Amino acid sequence: MITVKKRCAIYGRKSNEKGLEQEFNSLDAQWDTGKKYIEIRRGDGWVLIPDYYKDGGFTGGNTDRPDLQRLLRDIEQGLIDVVVVYKIDRLSRSLSDFLNMVQFFDRHNASLVSVTQQFDTSTPMGRLMINVMMSFAEYEREVTGERIRDKIASSKQKGMWMGGMPPLGYDVRHRKLVINAGEAEIVIMIFEEMARHCSITTLIEQLKNKGITGKCWTTLKGTEHKRGLLDKNAVYRMLRNPIYRGKIRHRDAVYDGEHPPIISQELWDKVQAVLDRRPARARKARTQAPHLLCGVLFDPEGRALTPSYTAKRDGRRYRYYVSTRAIKDGYKKAAIPSISAEQIDEMVITQIRDMLTAPEMVFKTYQRARELAVGVDIEDVRSSFQQFNALWDQLYPIEQNRLVKLLVKRIDVTEEGIHISYHANGLVQICEELKHYKTAA
Repeated sequence: MITVKKRCAIYGRKSNEKGLEQEFNSLDAQWDTGKKYIEIRRGDGWVLIPDYYKDGGFTGGNTDRPDLQRLLRDIEQGLIDVVVVYKIDRLSRSLSDFLNMVQFFDRHNASLVSVTQQFDTSTPMGRLMINVMMSFAEYEREVTGERIRDKIASSKQKGMWMGGMPPLGYDVRHRKLVINAGEAEIVIMIFEEMARHCSITTLIEQLKNKGITGKCWTTLKGTEHKRGLLDKNAVYRMLRNPIYRGKIRHRDAVYDGEHPPIISQELWDKVQAVLDRRPARARKARTQAPHLLCGVLFDPEGRALTPSYTAKRDGRRYRYYVSTRAIKDGYKKAAIPSISAEQIDEMVITQIRDMLTAPEMVFKTYQRARELAVGVDIEDVRSSFQQFNALWDQLYPIEQNRLVKLLVKRIDVTEEGIHISYHANGLVQICEELKHYKTAA
């Protein structure tokens, strides 16, 4: 029987630098133990690669370690088949980081072996242990998500501002909204003009002529966020935002806020009456984004997949994305005539969730943020990405749509599956967005 060669790498870590100056230190001992174990498994085709991955003076509480990241890159490039550690905690002391790395290893056909703990993910027993650990980790994530949701709901019921970018007309001081006098005048003018002319199109033209832009905001870390001219969606959200009446909205409920109002009740009522008189179809288009992937989805021929739906007699609607080739030349001409919107949306969100929990993506995003001089550290990136699963279902459809468009450049659908292309700086922007939501927790 032919024995398949398995390239083995040893990873060692020591939390502090004490003793590393000794001729034979803890990292040397980990290497020596791993080397002897690999020699024992030589009959299974195990071969030690000469490069030693070791991080001296680095905590196991996160993955921000230079040699660990080098190890992950080499696994990604297919250079390593087995990772050998003295103990599991040498790889990570965080259960979530550990499971993410094991999933990463599995995706790239690499196994993890702990010499002193009889742990080997290439064996059925090792995979069983991983599944048990992942079940507990999933339970903990769900419990954490419930705590976050309950905390947000409870705080908003008390009228508290829960963080994020403040709306035009307000600034944040000591975690509370205070009126920005100059911006408040713009907000009042927008409401008054809408009540007078009853047309968002006319209002937008006036704002463009006056050069009025959205909120310019600087974070506590000094990161500046600049906004361009206001568009129809932004103005519509502003006109419907009860925050200008001194209220805080959470999903479908509205509570009295701790902050002062900018708009009087009389003016608010006039504007809402104007908006309510608009055609139902126009109102729905502004408040919802039922097709999450509109504008970024393409078939194997590079033709756009456009939103469509089928209405049943019982009132139910089934949403689809239909190939423009099918619309133009007939369904038989298109490689993929149509696809269920519910199915493809779920596939894309699942891939995004998996990507945001991968350790290598955390490090890559952190590196990109440093190149862009964005004020986030690696813990900001990691904890922000971890909020995605907990907070995604709380967002309104239009907010979900905005986050996806911020991140996703293009999605190509083939008979084999989907391929997602991301914007170069999308992950950094998503990190910033989710960091604000994280603050709310």
